[in-house]
Amino acid sequence: MKAFTVSKAVTALMLAGLVLLPLYSQLSGNIFILTLFTRIVILALAAASLNLMMGYGGMMSFGHAAYLGIGGYAVGMLAQEGVGSGFIQFPVALAASALYALVIGALSLRTRGVYFIMITLAFAQMAYYVASGLARYGGDDGLTVYKRSDFSGLINLGNRVQFYYLCLACLFGVIFLIWRIVNSRFGLVLQGLRSNEQRMQAIGFPAKRYQLVCFVISGMMCGLAGALLANNTDFISPAVMYWTRSGDLMVMVILGGMGTLFGPVMGAVVYLLLEEFLSQITEYWALIMGPLLLLIVLFGRGGIMGLLGRLNRG
Repeated sequence: MKAFTVSKAVTALMLAGLVLLPLYSQLSGNIFILTLFTRIVILALAAASLNLMMGYGGMMSFGHAAYLGIGGYAVGMLAQEGVGSGFIQFPVALAASALYALVIGALSLRTRGVYFIMITLAFAQMAYYVASGLARYGGDDGLTVYKRSDFSGLINLGNRVQFYYLCLACLFGVIFLIWRIVNSRFGLVLQGLRSNEQRMQAIGFPAKRYQLVCFVISGMMCGLAGALLANNTDFISPAVMYWTRSGDLMVMVILGGMGTLFGPVMGAVVYLLLEEFLSQITEYWALIMGPLLLLIVLFGRGGIMGLLGRLNRG
């Protein structure tokens, strides 16, 4: 009980820090920290969406970043064609991500293990190369988003603080949705399939249908993160969909605690802050980051959330 309470306390402190960050930024005059944490919150949303599929559904996708790119390109391409309304751009981003996830899921779920991972990776690379070939929308050079999504005056995405709170509200909304899913009958079946798929099928549950629905929901959530990312950077490029970005999302989930509600958020915060800090010290920051992550994986089974629990029990 003590470990559970401490884990909740650490999570509450992290969430309170995220909520109060704009106030600190204004009082200190540090604009950069708000910009940095806006990116962190967006990628935490993407990591949380992957956690639904990987942590609760047991599906190890190595192509999740494709939905980041699809959501971002939906916003950028519509803006390029003169459609600037967020009420159109965001639903299109979600629908496009869901459709792509449906296609990938329907094919990749016919396989298991390493073959599943390789198929999701292959589809993500296909999306990467398609985006690279879109000469009308920048090709390899990427697409500049000259005007952020317009929500008819309800919220101004050009305002740093308002945009940050929009991203944070989306993150909290996605986490709440994941909590509802995980604690629903659907979520319990999904976790049962992760533990023992053959037994769940034997008692009559259509495994592939449940997994496919989870796959599509996860892709839609990540598409939302992509739409926010395009607005945050005013730019979207094929590099967002490259396999290394999918690897980053997996590291965030595993680092924070796979199969925990707030673990991916904590993993994203720690991973991206470490990346920012080490990159300012040396250009070879990856040589330091790698062993650090390895130590956490070796001695922190269950990620940061699991490590907190074991430290308190000890």
